[in-house]
Amino acid sequence: MLAAVLVLAAVAVGTIPAAAALLSARWPYRSPAAAILLWQALGLSWGLAAVGALAGLGARQAGWGVAGGALTGAAGAARAAVLGSCPAMLAAIARLIFLAAAAALLALLCWVLLAASAAVLLARRRHRVLLRLLAHGDPKVPGALVVDSPAAAAYCVPGLRSAIVVSAGTLDLLDAAELAAVLAHERAHLRERHDLVLLPFSALNRALPRCRLVRQAYGSVALLVEMLADDRALRHRPARELATALIRVGVSSAGPAPSGALAAAQAPDGETAARVARLLAPAPPLPAAALTLICSAAALLVAVPAGLLLLPW
Repeated sequence: MLAAVLVLAAVAVGTIPAAAALLSARWPYRSPAAAILLWQALGLSWGLAAVGALAGLGARQAGWGVAGGALTGAAGAARAAVLGSCPAMLAAIARLIFLAAAAALLALLCWVLLAASAAVLLARRRHRVLLRLLAHGDPKVPGALVVDSPAAAAYCVPGLRSAIVVSAGTLDLLDAAELAAVLAHERAHLRERHDLVLLPFSALNRALPRCRLVRQAYGSVALLVEMLADDRALRHRPARELATALIRVGVSSAGPAPSGALAAAQAPDGETAARVARLLAPAPPLPAAALTLICSAAALLVAVPAGLLLLPW
């Protein structure tokens, strides 16, 4: 049991420097899908390992060794020094504290995710009501809704009743080819449900707004999601059309997209510049061997804590 707890604790602690390293890496721009998968694995692995380590510390067992005497020596001496000198009541209280911490952390993570999901669904519902009142169709953008605003805006509202919204200012700003590229980008968001990819990170960012690592992780994943939609749009439109559209809409943007929506070019200037540079001077994608290694690492990150949690404690 002690070995499993130590491994879980090591995984929980190790995901933090791993996330920091991923933030400073440049290869994610070459393969956004693989980077997003690794980010998801890091987040899930941290949650499983942290809850599992706390629960393991609080689990009642006759001994802390592993079957067959695999853990002896220093581990046994540490146990004797720590637990052997503590009264039984204090040891029981310590176990209860660890179990309560595990339950609290699990409840907090679930609550944060549920609360964020409810907030997003409510915001989208309210926005759809406004769109029914203010938006209208236009033959220039079949399948999309147009709002009469002079500022540039283009975004999608995901969900069962998804919608792509474009402002009148965007129609005046972009030519037909650039507009088609923007629409292809937004359709990629809707088709691949990128909002669900972002949801856990935005939920954690909302719960821990002062945590720099969480905030940076959310921003990184949000940028990668936009790059992934750019890549999907390039299957239908030339890169230069999308790049010029991003520049024009970014310069004339009305501000951030509504809550729960995904916008094509309403991001910080640095992120828009990174996307434009990537479109106009693309780096070669990662080789198959590197992608295999990344996917294997992501699978291992989740499989190790999940497998340990399934073992008999």
